[in-house]
Amino acid sequence: MKDCIFCKIIKNELPSKTVYEDDIIKVIMNINPFTNGHLLILPKEHFENILDIKEEIIAHSIKILREKLYPMLKEKLDCKGFTICENNFLGQDIPHFHIHVIPRYEEDKLDFNYNKNILTDIEEVFKKLENK
Repeated sequence: MKDCIFCKIIKNELPSKTVYEDDIIKVIMNINPFTNGHLLILPKEHFENILDIKEEIIAHSIKILREKLYPMLKEKLDCKGFTICENNFLGQDIPHFHIHVIPRYEEDKLDFNYNKNILTDIEEVFKKLENK
């Protein structure tokens, strides 16, 4: 995609703090981090979202996360774990598939609490989703 910010970062047309790179992905520091060490895994090939990305790229990304990124975050930043997520459509500022790797610390106060005021009854949701 011509005007994609992440594509420009991948091509080194825009600066980034790259912590890992190979032929398939580039891993950069998020410029608006939730916690110290918040990373973005960017596939070098442009895909808009999880619905059109190749499975082998996701598999490779997770392999690098497990084998290289998490050990690096644990050793260098002493994180206690991590949260991974991928935005799809709502809340996705840049339409280029990417995985957020958010290091977790005991004191990070990152809030993933649910808002029960906006949720439908769990039984009603289950009836829609159950496999019959």
